[in-house]
Amino acid sequence: MTTIKRIAAASFVLVLAAPTPVRAMSLLQHGEDGGSILVRLFLVLGAMLVAGKFFGELFERLGQPAVLGELVAGILLGASALHIIPVSPEDPLTEIVSILAEIGVVVLLFEIGLETDLKQMFRVGPGAAAVAAVGVVLPMVGGFLFWISPFVKPEFSLVSITTTGIFLGATLTATSVGITARVLNDLRVMHSVEARVIIGAAVVDDILGIMLLGVVSSLVAGEAVSVLGVGRSVALALGFLVIAVGTGLALAPRIFGLLDRMRVRGILLVSAFAFVLFIAALADMAGSAMIIGAFAAGIILSGTNQFDTIHNRIKPVADIFTPIFFLSIGAKFDLRLFNPFVEGNLPILALGGVILVIAIIGKVAAGWAVPWQKFNRPAVGVGMIPRGEVGLIFANIGLTAGVLTGELFGAIIIMVMGTTFMAPPLLKVMFNRGGVTSAADALAEPLPPKESTAAAPATVEE
Repeated sequence: MTTIKRIAAASFVLVLAAPTPVRAMSLLQHGEDGGSILVRLFLVLGAMLVAGKFFGELFERLGQPAVLGELVAGILLGASALHIIPVSPEDPLTEIVSILAEIGVVVLLFEIGLETDLKQMFRVGPGAAAVAAVGVVLPMVGGFLFWISPFVKPEFSLVSITTTGIFLGATLTATSVGITARVLNDLRVMHSVEARVIIGAAVVDDILGIMLLGVVSSLVAGEAVSVLGVGRSVALALGFLVIAVGTGLALAPRIFGLLDRMRVRGILLVSAFAFVLFIAALADMAGSAMIIGAFAAGIILSGTNQFDTIHNRIKPVADIFTPIFFLSIGAKFDLRLFNPFVEGNLPILALGGVILVIAIIGKVAAGWAVPWQKFNRPAVGVGMIPRGEVGLIFANIGLTAGVLTGELFGAIIIMVMGTTFMAPPLLKVMFNRGGVTSAADALAEPLPPKESTAAAPATVEE
C-alpha cells in the first residue's frame, strides 16, 4: 500500500510539473505566457551559465580550450538554433545581456592585467608594438586593395568604392584581446613571452582600432580627416594608459593597504571590483576603450601587497560573468550563412572567403615582425587572428551608417566567425609544435649569442 501511495504521489507531482518545462522554454525564447522579464532573465542566464560550463568541460576533454565550447554553446542557444539568448534589438533582454557581457570582458581583462608583469611587458614592448603595427597595416592595405580591384562588383558598395574599401580594411585590423587572452589563460601560458607579446600587441591594436574607427566614421559622415585629429585620438588613448598606470601604481598600494586593515567582509574584493569599473569608465570618457582601462586597473593592482588576495577572490566573479561574454558572441553568429544552397549565399560566401584569407595572412605575418627577439612566431601570429567582438562592432557600425551592403555585412560576419573559431585550436597546435618561451629563455639581442644557455621550450599542458 505504501508503494502505491508513493507512486501516486510521484505521478501527481509529475502531472503538476509537466507544463513547467514547456512554459519555461516559451519564456526563454519569446517571453510569452505573461511571464515577467525578470523571470525570463533568470532562466536565460541560468541556461547560459550551465551550457557554457558543460560545453567548456566537453571541449577540454576533447583537448581544446574551454572558450571554444562556450562559443559553440552560444551558437546553439542563439540565433542559429534554440533562440534562447536574445540578439534582436527589439527584445528588451538583448541590451541587458549585452551589458552583462561587457562586464564579463572587463573582468576578464582585469584578471589578465593582474597576471601581467609590467617589467616583462616593457621588455617585450617594442616587439609587441612592431607586431601590432604589421598586424594593422597588412590587413588594412589588403582589404582596401581587394575592394577596389576589378574582382569586386561596384553594386556591392553603397557609398564610394574608396570609402567602402577603407572601412573594410579598418574592420580587418583590430584583434579581439578578450578571446585571445582567454585562450592563453586556458592553455596556461599567460606568463610566456608569446603571451606577453600577443596581449601587448592586441592592446595596441585596440588603440589603433579606436583611431581608425574615428577616422572611418568621419569619412562616412563626409567630414574632413586631419592629421591633428588623428594625432589627438592616439594621444588620448595612449596618454590615458600611461597616466592611469603611473598614477595608480603610486597611489594604489597606500589605498589598498588602508582597506586591508578594515574588518568588514569582502572589502578587498568589492573595492577592487569598484576600482575596475571606475577605471574602465574613465578610459571610455577619455576616448580610449573600457577593456584598456580594465587591463590598466589589473596592472595597477598587481603591484599591491594584496595582489594574491584580490587575484584569488576575483576568480569566482570571472567564472560567472566571463562565460556570458563568450556565449553572447556565439549567439550572434548565424550558421545559415554557410549554406551554399540558400539563395543569395554564394556571393556572400565568396566575399567572406577572400576577406577571411586576407584577415588570416595579415595577422599571421605579424608574428615575423620582430626578428631581434626569440619566441614562437607562428603562435604569436595565430594569437593575433581572432576578431570576435571587435569585428562585430565594426560591422554593426558600418551597417547602421549605411556603408555596408547586406552582402558585405554577411561576408564580414563570416570572417569574424572563421577567425574566432579557428584561433583556439590552431593556437594550441602552434604552442605544442613550437613550444613556449619563458622570460629567462628570451634573448633581447639578435640570435644566437654563443654563450646562450637557453633551455628547450616547454610544451602546453594538456
